[in-house]
Amino acid sequence: MISNIRRLPDGELEVMQALWDCTPPVFRSDLEEILQKTHPMAMTTLLTMLTRLGEKGFLTIEKQGRRSVYTPAVSREDYQAAQSRSFFEKVCGGSLPAFAAALSGGGLTREELRQLRELLERDEL
Repeated sequence: MISNIRRLPDGELEVMQALWDCTPPVFRSDLEEILQKTHPMAMTTLLTMLTRLGEKGFLTIEKQGRRSVYTPAVSREDYQAAQSRSFFEKVCGGSLPAFAAALSGGGLTREELRQLRELLERDEL
């Protein structure tokens, strides 16, 4: 796990979510199609975000003829793990009871908490 992955702004995270949902390498048009359903944006905005994500090291950009293709440089799992760790340390002060209270008080249903408990008991986390 990479622990120094910084948090992305919501728009850039939406673009990364779309990229992670594809099989790389990915064309801009593929991302536009996915984002049209979840987070519509102008093509120029998408291109700007893709450039920023490349500069931040979240994806690689390669030219294929006149088109660019995009490949994640950070996996969804690594990003999620880093953000979870950051939340645990920054918001909960590294306190497991505070983290558990945030999970249960933060809207997790009884069923979700039961599933979490089962995963812990089966040592699957």
